[in-house]
Amino acid sequence: MDIKGKVALVTGGGSGLGEATARRLAAAGAKVAVVDLSQERADAVANSIGGVGIAADVSNAEQVEAGFVKAAEVLGATPAIVVSCAGIGTASRILPRDGSLTIDSFALALKVNLLGTYTVLNIAAREMAKVDPLDDDGSRGVIINTSSVAFEDGQIGQAAYSASKGGVASMTLPAARELSRFGIRVMAIAPGLFETAMSAGLPDDIRAEICKSIPFPSRMGMPDEYARLVEQIVENSMLNGTVIRLDASARMPAK
Repeated sequence: MDIKGKVALVTGGGSGLGEATARRLAAAGAKVAVVDLSQERADAVANSIGGVGIAADVSNAEQVEAGFVKAAEVLGATPAIVVSCAGIGTASRILPRDGSLTIDSFALALKVNLLGTYTVLNIAAREMAKVDPLDDDGSRGVIINTSSVAFEDGQIGQAAYSASKGGVASMTLPAARELSRFGIRVMAIAPGLFETAMSAGLPDDIRAEICKSIPFPSRMGMPDEYARLVEQIVENSMLNGTVIRLDASARMPAK
């Protein structure tokens, strides 16, 4: 699918992987709706790329629906490119030393990372299915979700996070199969260790130790490297129904 002239919607677009994705799609000629929990962050990115900023909690269907309506009204068309980057990083042992239960933190991770991703996918698919095909293949859109290498390499303390990202990975193929009759592709990216707000506060010695475990290149990924893969997925229509690890061959240790 050609990016130029298409409307794109990026969740988590106010920072990190989402911000880099919004900027790259805009540079490629897309009109971008930047969705973030923070209206201020969404507007800051949107205003710098000529898009529209939208505040929404991705796990709230009414807010997501309103976001799609606003994107179509302001940018002139239903989003044909939807990228879900919104999510939270959680770390909580199943059995903490204090003996407390961690059910609430598990539920929160599933609500934001998995239910939020599904909510965006569900609404995006419904809206895309209404439009006329956009090219000779009969394409109506592409939905790209963000999993994590933790779906396969979950560490101690990552049961909730790994389960939520595992769900994102697992629904990729069945979603792609179901939506194929509408000309809608579904892909997922499973990033490894990237330079984002979650990693920004790491002490230098911890950062150096982490980078030693990454085969090549032995560094954290840059958000634009994620964004470049998004661009390639959108443009290559044969990419459908699979999860791509973007991790420099890293495999996470147990802890």
